[in-house]
Amino acid sequence: MIDLRRVADLWRRSDVTVRDFPLALLLSVASFLPALQGHGTQLGDLPPSPFDAPAIAVIALECLPLAVRRRWPAVCLALVSLGFALDQFLAYHALAGIALPIALVSAGAHLERHRRVTMVLLSVAYLPLAVALDRAGVGEEPEGFVLFYLALVLAWGIGAWLRSTRAAEAERRHHVAETTRVAERTRIARELHDVVTHHVTAMVVQAEAARYLTAAPDRLDATLNAVTDTGRRAIADLRHLLDLLNPGHDADVRTPSVGDLHSLVEQTRSAGQPVEFTEEGRPARSAGSAEFVTYRVVQEALTNALKYAHGSRTTVHVRHGEREITVEVSTDDPGSRAASPGGSGRGLAGLRDRVYALGGEFSADRRAGGGFVVRARVPAGSSS
Repeated sequence: MIDLRRVADLWRRSDVTVRDFPLALLLSVASFLPALQGHGTQLGDLPPSPFDAPAIAVIALECLPLAVRRRWPAVCLALVSLGFALDQFLAYHALAGIALPIALVSAGAHLERHRRVTMVLLSVAYLPLAVALDRAGVGEEPEGFVLFYLALVLAWGIGAWLRSTRAAEAERRHHVAETTRVAERTRIARELHDVVTHHVTAMVVQAEAARYLTAAPDRLDATLNAVTDTGRRAIADLRHLLDLLNPGHDADVRTPSVGDLHSLVEQTRSAGQPVEFTEEGRPARSAGSAEFVTYRVVQEALTNALKYAHGSRTTVHVRHGEREITVEVSTDDPGSRAASPGGSGRGLAGLRDRVYALGGEFSADRRAGGGFVVRARVPAGSSS
């Protein structure tokens, strides 16, 4: 049994010349059918001439070049035009004459270079053809030649419109692909920032503290163990992130959620940051990506607290509502470090984009009494 899908796939993958040849062959064969002889394009009123040996060559010259109408459109148009001129002079008036508008549409659609020159040359060549046919006594009025020329221009215009439409579609696809690539790069950058910055910041803070603990071996050993544990978690999270970024990753790979906030707070405390954590309500069953975004908000806020307000009291408050999750992370710091979080600002900007993408609200501001506060309202319940 013939596999039609495989045949169709082979047909689509074959060269354009192979795909265009059946039209050229079909038109050639149809031109020789007795019922269709003398019923083609006719300029003037000369009676049709019977087909003879030269008719075979003329019809072949008109039809067979259509096989290369997309590969070599200029060559196709030149040969078909020559065949059409001979057809009119010899008065065969074969059905093959319709190859000329087909060649014009194809040239208008697929000709890449010297398009204007080709149009000018064809227009210039049409004038002596019309004069020669008039002198040969075809009996065609000038208006008839003008209308036929306009019909040829229309065929070219259709091809040009198809070309512009195809180019616009290609540009749209390119724009969509470029936008997708940029969005994917941005997403990867955000994930790397969120995953790496928190752990590395904790390791740096712990390593700095270890300098002052040489006189207390027990505390030094505990601090170095904390650095080691943080590094291991960083490696594990990076592997987890690579799994998520892999297009073929298992759908069961779990992303962080509000259920991991307790572990996150404990990690921050082990880095020497006093954190008070309170949580109200229960996460909605269908919170979906809202939980992930909430986790990232708390993680980035705690990372900034470690960086710029190490040792200052930090409070984390998470409230689960029926349709949203509200987050507030504040740092008490009488100095200016927490009130002026430095760095590239990529973390806060990324959080703002994440929250806004879900239709929520986000703010990160100085507090009147010193310190810094991060607030977010993340819609939940309908996210997925």
